[in-house]
Amino acid sequence: MDATLVDAVSKVDTAFKFIFGVSFIILFLITAVTLYFLFRYSKKRNPVPAQIEGNLVAEIIWIIVPCIIVGAMFWYGWVGYKALREAPANSYEVKCTARMWSWKFEYPNGKTSDKLYVPADTPIKVDLTSVDVIHSFYVAAFRVKMDTVPGMHTYVWFNSGEPAEYEIQCAEYCGVRHSYMLSKVVVVPKDEFDKWLNASASAEVPDEGEELLKKHGCFDCHTTDGTELVGPSFKGIYGRETVVVENGKEKTVKADDAYLEKSIIEPAADIVKGYEDMMPPFELTKEELGKIIGYFKGGGKPVAQPGAKGAEIAEREGCTGCHSVDGSELVGPSFKGLMDRKTAVTKDGKKMEVTASVEYIISSIKHPSEYVVDGFEPSMPEYETLSDDDIKALIEYISTLK
Repeated sequence: MDATLVDAVSKVDTAFKFIFGVSFIILFLITAVTLYFLFRYSKKRNPVPAQIEGNLVAEIIWIIVPCIIVGAMFWYGWVGYKALREAPANSYEVKCTARMWSWKFEYPNGKTSDKLYVPADTPIKVDLTSVDVIHSFYVAAFRVKMDTVPGMHTYVWFNSGEPAEYEIQCAEYCGVRHSYMLSKVVVVPKDEFDKWLNASASAEVPDEGEELLKKHGCFDCHTTDGTELVGPSFKGIYGRETVVVENGKEKTVKADDAYLEKSIIEPAADIVKGYEDMMPPFELTKEELGKIIGYFKGGGKPVAQPGAKGAEIAEREGCTGCHSVDGSELVGPSFKGLMDRKTAVTKDGKKMEVTASVEYIISSIKHPSEYVVDGFEPSMPEYETLSDDDIKALIEYISTLK
């Protein structure tokens, strides 16, 4: 670990060890003296009570010694406190927003994450706040713990040290899902951190072949990760030897330009063994076919499945901490089967039934206390930071959870 981190951590550890050590010694001495007095001055040994006069020396010692002990405890505690409050001027700053029941970290370039990714051997300053109730940011490995208060900004700092992962916990009871409010500090080498940080900060130019495949719904039947759906996977398809059935006879072909063009224009001509004749023919120009085959030649990079962006946002914003995706009930209604579901709600004290339409879901995100679903508490905060694109992606994700 960095010397600065070791120094800060050692100061905190020294304070705890000193206070614990002194407390243990005092406990031992008090217990020993108490037992001695019970034995030495019992009624059996002292049938006649004695008159005890004041002892000036004992009284002075009794005043001075505790003052020295308390002063030493204060000194060690103050040194440890200062070490954790004086963040270096060159600290890398990250904003942290706590909500029931998740952590959201925002970087200087606007990128967000539900884990705290940081470069190795770098002082890190984390600006803390909350949007609902008081939480507490606690990372035991770095000896940092600080409350996150609604409407108030606090901070902690630490030196990241060597690449590793450390647990983040909430140390303040904040509701029924308090124990699930977990995350990690992920320390990575500086070059890897820079790649990660800039990966989504700059928009990638979309592959034209990929866009055509999306446009025609090809990814609904063909995956890009090797798994099988209705049709063969696009992963590694170019140049692959494939067994096909032509006029009832099997033969092995190589997936070259000619074969792929024919499979798109006349998909019923050569059916890949093990699959049904379900693909409709597509009318594409020579140029469009060339772009699609060019995509296959490039290896067919993985394509996000429908709702993937919304799933990422739901995880990042802590939505899945209260809303399950498998039908089970948590703090809020499940996302599974939510779209177009008939729902009993209370609005302005009146009970009614509504359909979970797009408009209703948007309203529930922006103004969650307007319609309160029967059987649940109005504990959801307003999500004012979500853009229209974020909300659209969330709705697309929810619509996939049939």
